Order: sequence, then structure tokens, then C-alpha cells
Amino acid sequence: MIFNSLDVRLLGRLVLLVAALAGGGYVTLHHAYGLAFGALVLLLILVLDLARYLTRGQQALSDFTLALKYRDFSRQYPAQSVPASLRPLHAAFNQVNATFRELRAEQEGQFQYLQTILALLDTGIVSYDAAGTVAWVNEAFKQTLHLPYLKNIKALQSRQPVLYEAICRALPGQPVVVKLTVGPQTVQLLVSATQFKLRGEAFTLLAFKNVSQALADTETAAWQQLLRVMTHEIMNSVAPITSLADSLGRHVQRARQQEASAELLDDLVTGIRIIQQRSEGLLRFAQVYRDFSTLASPQRTTLYVQELLQAIWQLLAEQLAAQGIEVTLSVRPAHLSLHADGHLLEQVLINLVLNAAQAVTQTPNPRISLRAWPDEQERVVIEVKDNGSGIPADVLDSIFIPFFTTRPNGSGIGLSLAKQIMQLHQGSIQVHSVEGTGSAFQLWFPPQLPSRGMGIPSFP
Repeated sequence: MIFNSLDVRLLGRLVLLVAALAGGGYVTLHHAYGLAFGALVLLLILVLDLARYLTRGQQALSDFTLALKYRDFSRQYPAQSVPASLRPLHAAFNQVNATFRELRAEQEGQFQYLQTILALLDTGIVSYDAAGTVAWVNEAFKQTLHLPYLKNIKALQSRQPVLYEAICRALPGQPVVVKLTVGPQTVQLLVSATQFKLRGEAFTLLAFKNVSQALADTETAAWQQLLRVMTHEIMNSVAPITSLADSLGRHVQRARQQEASAELLDDLVTGIRIIQQRSEGLLRFAQVYRDFSTLASPQRTTLYVQELLQAIWQLLAEQLAAQGIEVTLSVRPAHLSLHADGHLLEQVLINLVLNAAQAVTQTPNPRISLRAWPDEQERVVIEVKDNGSGIPADVLDSIFIPFFTTRPNGSGIGLSLAKQIMQLHQGSIQVHSVEGTGSAFQLWFPPQLPSRGMGIPSFP
């Protein structure tokens, strides 16, 4: 047992050292100074070798400590080719390295798992330090703002000054809604901020949620509720008036047969007729808005956009030609298709084209263009563009509100209805207008699923 625990190499070095000492002493006593000098050199070599041998453990420990400093856990310390005294130390080093490698692999796995989760979120997330340097940002944030990369949060000051100002004013626990123009679309972002410390350094975490669709749905639901209440009250009030007017009309006819004052009876008949006509008009008015507030779900079919736009053009060609309006139609690619309700989309497009025709009445060379194309995210875009008078900037945000209109004979229902139809298709309607130059209304549809087993129609 003692022999097994004893380091043979160390024992051999000690034996040689003792032998060198004894030999040196012996030759010195016999005045063999040449051999004595050789023994001294050998003794010195053996002492240096013993010192190096005894310090191997310290060197291994120093090397291991340095590897820990630089987080290098890939090294292996051999346990068989080293002295027995160092084997437990090397085994401990290998065990520590293996533990750290497992912890690192587990940490990397958790990080990848977290990144995968954050990549699936439709909420943009970005974190940055006190100097504004971005530590992490997910794809949803870059896609929402159309940014290929973001190194410093201060870069938003030139790209999106309104958003940057909102970020500077954001307080933890107090989210704010910011309205931005990103590319061709206008979006509303809910910006939330929180602060935390990591390794003693302060960080700010921002979350950006696109709430345009949610706000639009809430707004539409509120208007629909208002319309239901309004139409209910109007119809409850108008129906008795109509009935009463009809009864009064019959009474007047009987009074006329009894030779009452003809002039008075004529006045009564005229007044009652006006009341009746107006009541019927109010009933029709209420019915129109009731239809708006109870719009049915779309009956989706596969529509070829070029066929859809050509149908609209053929329907309105004669009317537009009579007004001297030039119409151009462009669909790229020609086989571009939609999965939507054709009747509802025709209603939207007819309204937009007629609005455009109204806008170009005072234009010297009136033009309307109908275009469609897919964007880089496979969303289908249909555009109705004119070179008319444009829309004043102060009313641009109000044109989709029910009943709002700038025309003397307008109902204010067409664009509201178009917006609701697009929401039913999980899409949106956007407007870009410059007063005195013209307007462009764009219908944005979500990415379309590829059609299978369907031919591509040809157009003349």
C-alpha cells in the first residue's frame, strides 16, 4: 500500500540525489577533485530537475487558473502520463472543465430557446445601455420599422424622430401610443419601457407592439355600436310618424268628401305628403347605416386581380370617358391572385374610383391609374391613384370616420365601409395625398397562400 502511494519517479530522483551526494563526498575525501567537480555538476542538475518536478503541480494550477480567466474550458489534463501525486489534481481539473462545459452548453441552449421564442413574437424588443448602444434587438422590431440593423438607439433620431422623442419620454410602467409613417403605411405603436441592471450596468428594455389593427377594430366596434343605437332610435321614431301620416291622409280624404274647405284640405294633404316622404327617406337612411353596422363576413374565393380591375374599368368606362378621364390599368405579375370576397372588393374599388373621378373634375388632364403588385413580404397591394385636387392635410386623418365628408352631398359612409371591408379581410387601407397634386389609396392584403391546381387566365 505504501509502495503504491509512493511516487516512483520522485523516489528515483531522491535516490540519485543521495547517491550523487555520497559519491561527491567520497571522491572529495580521496582528493579526486575532477570527479568531485563532476559529481557537483550532476548534483546541481539533479536538484534543478527535482525542483522542476516538484513545481509541476503549481504550473498546472497556474495554467488552469489562467484558462478559467479566459473562460477556456476545452483543455484536457492527462491523468495517466503524470506522476501519481498529480493525478488527483488533473482529474479535478478535468472534472471542473467538464462541469463548466455542461453549464455553458445549458446556458447556450437556454439562450437559443429564448431567442427562438422572441423571434416568434410579433412584438418588437430592443435593449440598450446608458450610452444608447444596442445590446440586443429582435427581428420583429427591425421588420416593424424597416431597419436592417440598429447599433445605437440614437440612430432613430434621424430615421424616426417622433418615435425617438417618445422613447426619451417613456417612463417604466407608463406605455404610450405613437403614430408613425413606415414606408408606405401608417402604423400605431404601443411603446413600453422598463429598466434593469446587469453586472452593475444599467439597461433599458423597450417593447414595441403594432396596435394599428387592434385600435382600428376597437374604433369600428364603437362606431357599429353607435350606429345600432342610432338606427334603433330613428326607426322607432320614424315608423309611428309614417303610420300617423297615412292615417291622417285617409281622414283628410273622408273630410273632403264631406265638402270641407278645399284649400285647407289641400294644405293638409300637401303637408302630410311631405311628412310621409321625409319619413320614408329617414327609414331608407337608417336602413343604409344599419347595413353598414351589420356587414356580413366575406365569402372568400380565389380572384385574379387583373380580372377584378378590368371588371371595374368596364363597369365605369362609359361614365369616365364622358368626363374625359384617362384610365390606365397595370397588374404585375399578370397572374396575381387574391383569396377574398369579390363582391365586397368591387364595392370598395367602385367607391374609390368614383371618389377619384370626383377629385379630378377640375384637373386639366384628368388621369386615374389602377395598379396591383405583390410586395417583398408577398402581400398584395391594389392602388387607385389620381392627379386631382388632393386631400387637405388637416382632414386626412378623419376621412375614414363614419359620417365625415367634405362634399356637400356626401354621406361620409363610403370610405368607412371600405375600411371595414378591408378589416374583414385582415387587411388595411392606406392613403397618401398631397393637396394640389393628387391622392393614392392603397388596399393592403395579407400574404396569400399559393393556389394549387389552378390555371392562369389569359387577358387580351
